[in-house]
Amino acid sequence: MHVTEDDTWDAGDLGCGELVLELRMRLRAMPGQVLKLVATDAGAPEDIPAYCRMTGNDLVHAAAPAYWIRARTSN
Repeated sequence: MHVTEDDTWDAGDLGCGELVLELRMRLRAMPGQVLKLVATDAGAPEDIPAYCRMTGNDLVHAAAPAYWIRARTSN
């Protein structure tokens, strides 16, 4: 599957806490756009989909370590 992203963020091995705080700020700054997130932390395959479900952001595609997330359009 090919997804076109508006921006890319390589979060490296940031742990869940730091990762979701930064991810939240990045997604809020780009409503309706797609962010390609690269996250190599061992918990990311479970944490990223759960974060998207809880926050209303759309996980368009996941192919660990890459995740394409469409930011929700309202806060």
